[in-house]
Amino acid sequence: MKGHFMEGLKDGVPIALGYLSVSFSVGIMALKEGINVFQGALMSLTNMTSAGQFAGITIIGAGGTLLELVLTQLIINLRYALMSLSLSQKLPEEMPVWQRMVVAFANTDEIFAVAMGHTGSLTFSYMVGMQCLPILGWTGGTVLGAVAGQVLPPAIGSALSLALYGMFIAVVVPAAVTIRPVLWVALMAAFFSCMICYIPLFSGISAGMSIIICTILASAIGALLFPVPQETDKKEA
Repeated sequence: MKGHFMEGLKDGVPIALGYLSVSFSVGIMALKEGINVFQGALMSLTNMTSAGQFAGITIIGAGGTLLELVLTQLIINLRYALMSLSLSQKLPEEMPVWQRMVVAFANTDEIFAVAMGHTGSLTFSYMVGMQCLPILGWTGGTVLGAVAGQVLPPAIGSALSLALYGMFIAVVVPAAVTIRPVLWVALMAAFFSCMICYIPLFSGISAGMSIIICTILASAIGALLFPVPQETDKKEA
């Protein structure tokens, strides 16, 4: 148990460092929209989502309705339901529901990618260990950003948000280099994303829905073209 937890803790270090810098801009933005340090910290602690928080803070600052906030979060964060369904297939069958709910709480894009690429068993201890530091990094970065928001120039806060894309690249590229299907699925997702972005017919599709559509299409085509062979039981009866 302890060994699995420490292994997860180690795998979560680079994610936590990336979250620390990205959430810095979340804290800066929250402060500008009238959200205090405690409220910003509580938001990050209970919502492990960058795009969702940026959208939520924007709606709060604009005086949007609660319904608008809920619908926006549903669309943007619906991809986490798809990732949780996929991750649940790799978790041990004997893992109880309450432990699965704890794992699902911080099932972010980066944590999901690292977990799916992990060759060992995804025990509860490993998953909790991997999620601890990212949660602290995301919350701590928000607090630091809110505190320093009145001191740092706006350009620095905007630049820190680019770290999120750096984390995506760091997660996808190593797997794409060694696993050819991952490369093709990533390219297909990028192709569909460009189509939605630049073809006028799809201009009404939101960013959150675009992510969902690209994910489903690329994953479905990848599953059809590159099926994973099922393991056969070679034990003698």
